[in-house]
Amino acid sequence: MQEVPSITAGSRRDEDIALDLMKFVAMTTGYGRTASGGVGFQGGGTVAKPEEYAAHLLELYGKCLSAVEKK
Repeated sequence: MQEVPSITAGSRRDEDIALDLMKFVAMTTGYGRTASGGVGFQGGGTVAKPEEYAAHLLELYGKCLSAVEKK
């Protein structure tokens, strides 16, 4: 049986925090979404293909991870 590293209450990995931050930004701003004709802030612009959307999300995750690691 493998030992699970002891994690104190409230401690989280930087990667998990960055992922939650990326989800929040992507959902609230529509970052990287395809054109929907919506009103308001459209985040990272519009893309036409799922591959481009995924690339935008990976880029956003990298930015979020960098920001969290600088804390």
